[in-house]
Amino acid sequence: MLTGKQKRFLRSKAHHLNPIFQVGKGGVNDNMVKQIEEVLEARELIKVSILQNCEDDRDTVAEQLSRGAKAELVQVIGNTIVLYKESRENKQLVLPR
Repeated sequence: MLTGKQKRFLRSKAHHLNPIFQVGKGGVNDNMVKQIEEVLEARELIKVSILQNCEDDRDTVAEQLSRGAKAELVQVIGNTIVLYKESRENKQLVLPR
């Protein structure tokens, strides 16, 4: 579980990132979750965009992605979700205590 200070730090790091994945009409599926897990292992911090035609609520999509990828939900702002998962092999970010 991330503290408020850690979330603030991650939000500042994520600000300059572009969304890597888009959730559209099909919603969240197993293949997407698997790909997000792999990218999180490589990058630790990613943005996911929710398209207008997505049938699911943005909070539902955020919950499904974070639970499926075993990642921390940093932020949901507009139609963008920020996810963080500490990498086992490729650690890049050092969180404040």
